[in-house]
Order: sequence, then structure tokens, then C-alpha cells
Amino acid sequence: MPNTNRDETRNEALEETPEGFSPDEKSPPADGAPQDGAPGEERAGEADAVQARLAALEKTVEDLQQQLLAEKDKFLRLAAEYDNFRKRTLRERESLSTDARADTIAQLLPVYDNLALAVTQPCSDEAYFKGIQMIMAQLEEIFRKLGVTEIPALGESFDPNRHNAVMHVEDPEQGQNVVVAEFQKGFMLGDRIIRHSIVKVAN
Repeated sequence: MPNTNRDETRNEALEETPEGFSPDEKSPPADGAPQDGAPGEERAGEADAVQARLAALEKTVEDLQQQLLAEKDKFLRLAAEYDNFRKRTLRERESLSTDARADTIAQLLPVYDNLALAVTQPCSDEAYFKGIQMIMAQLEEIFRKLGVTEIPALGESFDPNRHNAVMHVEDPEQGQNVVVAEFQKGFMLGDRIIRHSIVKVAN
């Protein structure tokens, strides 16, 4: 005789089971329960790795920028030192050139003095006198091309930086410290004194 009670119990259990779910299947996990190998955890790990790499790259960029600034500062300092060296060398070269010209001109001044004296003396030989004048003119032209100028003296106020007073006279018709006579011309090369004027000063 069949066991009708067991069959009826089985049928009731099947009716209470949700549709599409077998009693042999495992129950689904509750919402929010952790799962092994979940995609959210993998994405979080990748994001942390990216952030770490970005931080490392930013640190590298910052270090490189600091190195670049340091090298730029070195370059600017080196450029400034070279510019100062170039200017100093140029000034020294110009100074040496001026010294050489001044020394040469100083050696020629006695010749100039003799020629200047010769052209003031009376001479019966017109051709000879003309030759002396031409030599004097040539020497003055050379001085002019070299930048040599005469120091103004006669009628000027006495200047100890340019004049050398060897005589002093009292003359009520003259002003105070006025040069009334010039015994030897003075010369300058630019702002440099080659030879002082030898003068007589009044009052």
C-alpha cells in the first residue's frame, strides 16, 4: 500500500520553495557580504598603485625642476663672470694701448719743442724755413690723429692738475691766479696728462 503521507509532505515542501530555486542550490549571499576576488577590491588596488606612481612621478619632476634651476643659476653666474672678464680685458687692452701711445708721444715732445722754437726764429733762407714749417705741420697732424690736444694755458685760471707754475708775479691788471705766460706747452691724450704746461701765474 503506497505511503500517501510522505508524498503529500513532499508536495507541500515543493509548493513552499521559491520559483526557480532548487533545494540543492546554495543560498545567495546577503547584500554587502564580502566575496573572494570581487571587482571592487581589484579596482581599489589599481587606484592605489596609480596614485603611488603619480606621486613618484611628481617627486621626480620636482627634483628635475630643482636641478634645472640650479644649473640655470650656474649658467647665469658663469655668463656674468665671462662678461665681467671680457669688459675687464677690454679696459686693460685699451689702457695698455693708451700707455703705449702716451709714452711714444712723450718721446716726441722734445722734437716738437725744438721745431716750435725753430719756427719762431728769424731765417733768411725761405726754402729752409718753409721746410721747418712743413715738418711742424706734419707732426701736429700726427698728434691730432692720435688724439693729442694742447692744454689751454695763457689767460686761463691756474689749474694744478694741468699747469706747473714755476713763477709768480703780482699784477693788479690781471685777475686772481691767472696764467700770464707759458714757457712750455702741455699736452693731453684724451683725459690723460702727458705733460703739464709750465707757466707763470699772476696774483
